[in-house]
Amino acid sequence: MRFSLRSVTPNWFASVMGTGIVANAATGLPLQIPGQRAFALVVWIVAAALLVFLLIAAAVAAFRSPAAARSHHLDPVMAHFYGAPPMALLTVGAGALLVGRDVIGLPAAVIVDAVLWSAGTVTGLLSAVVVPYIAFTRHRNDADAAFGGWLMPIVPPMVSAATGALLVPYAPAGQLREDLAAGCLAMFGLSLIASLVVITQLWSRLAHHGVGSERMVPTLWIVLGPLGQSITAIRLLSRNSSGALGASVDGALPTVAVLFGLPVLGFALLWIGVAALVTVRAALRGLPFSLTWWSFTFPVGTCVTGTTGLAIATGSTAIAALSVVLFCGLLFAWGAAAVRTVRAQLPERSIPALAPSR
Repeated sequence: MRFSLRSVTPNWFASVMGTGIVANAATGLPLQIPGQRAFALVVWIVAAALLVFLLIAAAVAAFRSPAAARSHHLDPVMAHFYGAPPMALLTVGAGALLVGRDVIGLPAAVIVDAVLWSAGTVTGLLSAVVVPYIAFTRHRNDADAAFGGWLMPIVPPMVSAATGALLVPYAPAGQLREDLAAGCLAMFGLSLIASLVVITQLWSRLAHHGVGSERMVPTLWIVLGPLGQSITAIRLLSRNSSGALGASVDGALPTVAVLFGLPVLGFALLWIGVAALVTVRAALRGLPFSLTWWSFTFPVGTCVTGTTGLAIATGSTAIAALSVVLFCGLLFAWGAAAVRTVRAQLPERSIPALAPSR
């Protein structure tokens, strides 16, 4: 898909999500090698620059073609990707606190993250309410309409829960810190329950109507997003909200994080197996490139951060090894999506016609 300033579609922000999660996942990985943090920093800078570029480009496109910008919500596929911009803001904001602090300093990193988290959370909650409302009232949804993209507008609150947990220790002690921790836990539940509803619908569609178009196969990987991010969120809340939610909750959350995380990880591994087989099948039939390839990145990245947290909580060497394996898969997917995206922006080479021989 070639980029156009006339119409910056919201799914372009998936490239920021997919790039930013590489940096965030690399910082906490159980296996750390020389240069890994520097690599994460460079990737975060790329994600931040890409976010700024797309925000400016989207503003320019909306100014030049307001009708086109307003029309995206009427597309039953594109409308759901309004969840991508909020998650892009949240991912880059978390990266500022995790690795960007190395260059801008901790105080500035906290401010940057707080601003991006606030903007991403407000817009993410709007997407979680407005996009389903539009889908229920304006779109025609046939029996086989469910696809992974339906998760996009309802996952941002889960990302807010995970990234907001990083900010809890930096919030002023007292009511504000308590409200932040409680709000993150509420958004965790909001997104988790809504995601379970959509995943059930998606499973039913696959069972009754089949996989469908190869072009939409990458969106199956979006299911990993709420799964991995929920494991990450509850683990970070159990680690960072000490003293914010009361002694009884503080004592229970670490146990809940493990008892919740391990079963959800089991289902995530099941889905990885199914999605991988379907993707290989589609690749053998000729999987066309589109921006949906970025669906291979962020969801897998959330599984990396989720397994990393579980490895720390349980001390499991096997889960730690799994997080490294998933990170290697994330790097491969990110490289493939990035290279194909860049190649799609290059002008096609024209082959000069040969002069007829005399």
